[in-house]
Amino acid sequence: MNESKANPRMLLLRQQVYALLEGEETLASRLLNSFILLLIVGNVIAIVLESVESIYADYHLLFDRFETFSVLVFTCEYLLRLWACVEDTRFYHSVKGRLAYMVTFMAIVDLVAILPFYLSMFTTLDTRFLRVLRLLRIFKLTRHFHSLEVLIQVIRQEGSVLASAMFILLVLMIVASGGMYVAEHDAQPEAFGSIPRAMWWAAVTLTTVGYGDIVPITEGGKLFAVVITVLGVGMAALPAGIVAAGLTRELQKRREMFQTSVREALEDGFISPEEQEQLEHIRKHLGIDRDDAQAVTRAEFSLMCQLEGSRCPHCGERLVSPADQSTSGAGGNNRF
Repeated sequence: MNESKANPRMLLLRQQVYALLEGEETLASRLLNSFILLLIVGNVIAIVLESVESIYADYHLLFDRFETFSVLVFTCEYLLRLWACVEDTRFYHSVKGRLAYMVTFMAIVDLVAILPFYLSMFTTLDTRFLRVLRLLRIFKLTRHFHSLEVLIQVIRQEGSVLASAMFILLVLMIVASGGMYVAEHDAQPEAFGSIPRAMWWAAVTLTTVGYGDIVPITEGGKLFAVVITVLGVGMAALPAGIVAAGLTRELQKRREMFQTSVREALEDGFISPEEQEQLEHIRKHLGIDRDDAQAVTRAEFSLMCQLEGSRCPHCGERLVSPADQSTSGAGGNNRF
């Protein structure tokens, strides 16, 4: 159906559903998102408790009913998001837009959250496997906690670099396994009798875990192990360093975006209540800490005050007009 020829009432309803689900700052939206957030947390707790056989045996009926209720809510949420996603300019087309939305990270998470329940109706998969698969519902928290969103964004941006680091780590693990096989296979055939067996030692050594259940006993093996251990310290820190650097850049970028929004709001010399509300919405969307946001606002306000008496080096006009100065004085007490 052509979106432009749709029932106006249906279009209005879809807009309202989109605003409700996408967290517009209204009481209804906050209540709905708080309910879904609590339901996700409750599901994670229930799945963990279900793994204790004695607890599940005593309360299996309660667990099953809670699971059915949760799946019903999550299914409705997924279908409503799929229906209303065309209100987003990225998914405007009625068919292609929804298909594009279905392959986004959060849409896949929403689908995986309900998939195990429907799989259990048509397949005979191990219930323990389905139970663990249901734990993936915890990723639905990403929509409600912007800090998780920032981390996922960093991993997505640094994906190629992380993949390179992991590839190097894999190469080193294979080399370490081969070296330990050569050095130790005669002395410890049960632990290093083949390269695949030696991979366990190589993995725990390169990741600096070092369980200690398998250790080299020959002189050559010990010497080789020292080299691998030293390399492992650096290689284990490499992915963490990549993520940390990416996280710093992403947070700085978001801070600069918020700073630009504050600067635009201060163009008339003060922040109106409407602009303050908009800045608060931007702050939450970007995942900026409240104290950091206030520091940015104070810095921009101070800079604006310093420029008020300045004149343009080309035309000699004041950078802020007298009218703006009076307006700034009247609204100077506004703080974000």
